[in-house]
Amino acid sequence: MVRGGAAQATELSDREREICAGLGAVLRARGLLFVGIDVIDGSLTEINVTSPTGIRAIARLGGPDVAAKIWDAIEKKRASG
Repeated sequence: MVRGGAAQATELSDREREICAGLGAVLRARGLLFVGIDVIDGSLTEINVTSPTGIRAIARLGGPDVAAKIWDAIEKKRASG
């Protein structure tokens, strides 16, 4: 999206869900709360841990308030810390 792509609402494919399921536990174990991934033609091409994008696009497309969810998770993690 940073380079001119356009966000659109869509459903994840079975392959994309498989990739997310495989990565989720590993990323959580490393303490990562918000990570973006790029999947092209069913292949994981990039894991973005320093500057994932899409929060505003998700909100604009009627999705959940991801920013609030991230801050809630950060506050919870700090409180238990």
